Amino acid sequence: MGLFDLFKKHQTSSESKQGGVPWNSLSSEEDLDRLIDRSSRKPQCIFKNSTSCGISSMVLRSLEAQYDLKPEQADFYLLHIQHNRPLSNQIAQRFNIRHESPQLLIIKNGQVVRNASHGAITEVSIAQYL
Repeated sequence: MGLFDLFKKHQTSSESKQGGVPWNSLSSEEDLDRLIDRSSRKPQCIFKNSTSCGISSMVLRSLEAQYDLKPEQADFYLLHIQHNRPLSNQIAQRFNIRHESPQLLIIKNGQVVRNASHGAITEVSIAQYL
């Protein structure tokens, strides 16, 4: 089995996984305001994805493959930065964090309680912040 077969095998197993991440689209400042408001009731997670970055795609697939939360535990939002860079910049400014991609933000009570980028995302235990 070659290196590409390993990626194919991983991709097939993650695609067949039941459930998957229940992604919500994050596409406007109003969406962000609602997300921040909801964070007082349950954690909100934002994944900033670069559709032109191989690392971003790998991290996204890994996050989806490891997902094992119930819908009532947290909401998940996907932001494609190529389609909405101004909103990505607004998020960085509003939470006083540096923009990166890929990037995972976990928000509770209106504050970012954890953020990670690149390979460090796969080391984040989201359940720890619920």
